[in-house]
Amino acid sequence: MKYILDVMASILLGMCLIFSQPKLVTTYPTSNEKAYASPSPINEQRTAPHPNGTQQYLPHTIIIGVRKGGTRALLEMLSLHPDISSAESEIHFFDWEDQYKKGLQWYVGQMPFSFPHQLTVEKTPAYFTSLNVPERIYNMNSTIKLLLILRDPIERVLSDYTQVFYNHLQKNKSYPPVEDLLLRNSELNTDYKAINRSLYYSFMENWLTYFPLHNIHIVDGDYLIRNPFPEIQKVEKFLNLSPQINASNFYFNRTKGFYCLRDSGRERCLHESKGRAHPRINSFLLDKLREYFHEPNKKFFQLVGRTFDWL
Repeated sequence: MKYILDVMASILLGMCLIFSQPKLVTTYPTSNEKAYASPSPINEQRTAPHPNGTQQYLPHTIIIGVRKGGTRALLEMLSLHPDISSAESEIHFFDWEDQYKKGLQWYVGQMPFSFPHQLTVEKTPAYFTSLNVPERIYNMNSTIKLLLILRDPIERVLSDYTQVFYNHLQKNKSYPPVEDLLLRNSELNTDYKAINRSLYYSFMENWLTYFPLHNIHIVDGDYLIRNPFPEIQKVEKFLNLSPQINASNFYFNRTKGFYCLRDSGRERCLHESKGRAHPRINSFLLDKLREYFHEPNKKFFQLVGRTFDWL
């Protein structure tokens, strides 16, 4: 009998020891916590620390688009903040199948080394118009904060055309005039990819299937060009960053025709490919574009509860 009691006592003691051990608990951020206090994916996927204390983290915020909306300008301006660490190149992890198959550990290896207090930022403008991307980002981190920069859809179409035109020019290849691509038999060619990419409403609906609107900050790309400081202030607030970027960080370069950056006495401008003059289009084509985008723009305004100077 004594033997049986001794065995039972040993079992009970073992159970007490097991349940008394501390448990690992995943904590989820409240709405007023910093963006980098994200759930488990952000905290689990990281590389080994560098001797200087930096590590590679999954992005805490992603600039998801839009193509030719000003994503590079936004990233460069946001990088003025000391608490921002940004990936230099577009990763295309979520929209390119070959990249996505490599997994999150590969993705985190593409990120910059940053300190624990910094936010890691990645930008790939093709994400916004890619069907599978919202769900994939959601599966990585359902509370991530997203940045979307948009501009007048017509200006975005012309900027899209301008980039492709100069890409052909650099390769000594010809490219049709803008009217030949945008018009067919005196009607708007709605099959032209640049036009489809400017239908913001349909793409935004897809994103809002996975993320609440308060997780997506829309930057007005047209305002960012004309007066960048107020737009960057809004981004700082959205990301819960301390206000470190000042009006003195921006100066208008009359030669280039757009704002450049000043950081610790060092001045720098965007690449010469930015700020190129768009082709002039005739009034007939302009009216066709305005007519086509009028209703989609109104639907987008209703969807996001905000208006822009596009009508």
